[in-house]
Amino acid sequence: MPNLHQTPLPAGFVDAGAQVTPATAVAFLEGPAADANGQVYFSDIINNRILKLDSRTGEFSVWRADSGRSNGLLFDAQGRLLACEGNEFGGNGNRRITRTDMQTGKVEVLTDRFEGKRYNAPNDIAARSNGQIFFTDPSYDRRQEMELSHESVYRIDTNGTVTRIITQPDDIQRPNGIALSPDERTLYVVDSNRGQNTNRKIWAFDLDPAGKPSGHRLVFDFAPGRGGDGMAVDIEGNLYIAAGVHRARNDSETTDVPTGIYVISPAGKIHGRIPIPEDIITNVTFGGDDLRTLYITSGKTLWQIRVKIPGFVVHRKAASR
Repeated sequence: MPNLHQTPLPAGFVDAGAQVTPATAVAFLEGPAADANGQVYFSDIINNRILKLDSRTGEFSVWRADSGRSNGLLFDAQGRLLACEGNEFGGNGNRRITRTDMQTGKVEVLTDRFEGKRYNAPNDIAARSNGQIFFTDPSYDRRQEMELSHESVYRIDTNGTVTRIITQPDDIQRPNGIALSPDERTLYVVDSNRGQNTNRKIWAFDLDPAGKPSGHRLVFDFAPGRGGDGMAVDIEGNLYIAAGVHRARNDSETTDVPTGIYVISPAGKIHGRIPIPEDIITNVTFGGDDLRTLYITSGKTLWQIRVKIPGFVVHRKAASR
C-alpha cells in the first residue's frame, strides 16, 4: 500500500493553489464550567444557547435556549452560575453579567452598564471566595456597536458597585481570559489582540484584600502566533491556557503556536502542551469528583483529559486542597 500521507492533490481535479477552508460553522463552543455533581455547562455562541453534559451518563442537552450570546461561564463560591452574556456571532446579545441560582432557576442581572453605557461584549469571568467578581469586556466583533471607548477589566463588589480596574492603553490592549491564583491574591489576564504586531500576552497582577490590582507583570508572550483565550489554574498555581491555531485566520496571525492547552508556571516556564486537534480552541476548566478532569472547548467539540494535579475552582475550594 502506498504512503497515503504523501498523496498529492488530484492533478486536474482542483484549482491550482486551492485549499480547503471553512465555509461556515454550526457551533462555536466556549466557557466550560463543571459543578460538583458531574454536570458540565458550556456556551454555544453561534446558536445562542448554553449546553449541558452529564459526565456520569454522557447525556447531552440544551440547558438554556436563549443565552443572551453567553460566552464565559463560572460557578461562584456559593455554586451559582455566573455568565458573561456577550454580543458576538450575530449580535443581539444582552451585553451583561448574570447570576443564576441553580436551585430555583432565578436569574439576577449583576450589571449591564458602566457609567450609563452598555458593555462591549463581556467575555470571561473570575470570582473570589469573598464574593468579589472580575470580568473582561473586549470587543472582537461588531465594534461599530461599542458605546464605551475602552476595553477593560471590571470588579463587581458584594454591594453591587462596579469598578474599572484594568484598562487601555497602559495596562492592557484587549482583555480576554481571566483567572485567579489558588490563594486569590494574583489575578491573571489574557491580553489577546488580533491586529498586526499587537499583544498576545499573559499578565499577572497582585490583588489586595479590596480587589485593587498592582504589580503589573508579564508571565508569557505567545507572539507572533495566536495567543491565549481562556484559562484555568491548578492547586499548585500552574496556568492551563487555551491558545494557538492550526490554520491562520488572517494576515496578522501565524501558526507558530500550535493549538493546545499550554501548562505554564506563574514564573512563565512552559511545562508542556496538551495538543487539541481542532480549531478554534477557546477555553478550559477543571471538573470531575477529584477535580482532575480537564474540560476543553474547541470548535464544535467539548474535549476532556485526565490530569495528575487537581484544579482550583472557587465553588469547590475545600475539595481542591
